[in-house]
Amino acid sequence: GVRELHGTEHTLLPDMIEVGSFIGLAAMTRSELTIRNVSFENLGIIPTQFARLGIRFEQHGDDIYIPQQEHYRIENFMDGSIMTIADAPWPGLTPDLLSVFLVVATQAKGSVLIHQKMFESRLFFVDKLIDMGAQIILCDPHRATVIGHDHQMRLRATRMTSPDIRAGVALLIAAMSAEGTSTIQNIEQIDRGYKDIDGRLNALGARITRVEE
Repeated sequence: GVRELHGTEHTLLPDMIEVGSFIGLAAMTRSELTIRNVSFENLGIIPTQFARLGIRFEQHGDDIYIPQQEHYRIENFMDGSIMTIADAPWPGLTPDLLSVFLVVATQAKGSVLIHQKMFESRLFFVDKLIDMGAQIILCDPHRATVIGHDHQMRLRATRMTSPDIRAGVALLIAAMSAEGTSTIQNIEQIDRGYKDIDGRLNALGARITRVEE
């Protein structure tokens, strides 16, 4: 320890989880999007993991540009076996983005195994995606196999409850790509991690309304 601390200047990093969520949102809704001031060098392997799902992006200075994509193809291993996306301590893939990767994979071309190693019960929201028409096999509490629709079949709107922050934003992404009007309850969970998310998404063209029940 020290007797006293002294002043300094420090710039907080952007929220890498929010950056990843917006990358997934752009791909899932087939939208063109520029995410500004992402501190690209501090995103670790997040961009390359999205590239493994076939999502294209360009680095413009400290911005990420995601062009509109009608289709994105999941990579396979050289022997043709299914690819696995798994979380790991830094500098591995943050577990807080696995739910976003999972929902984005539902509209990819190909299949992927999502392996949640670090936390319990993070995959139990997939039943809501299955209700929406996603093809997901929940292998066990930590692993789910996603068979992508390749945008050939849109998800169906439904009524659902957000179980936690990360699953909540994944369900929000799913709802924005689905056909029809979805209702998400327990949105306090989403608000904990994404400030004014409805206002910012509506500014991008979404149609999200908060209602009291």
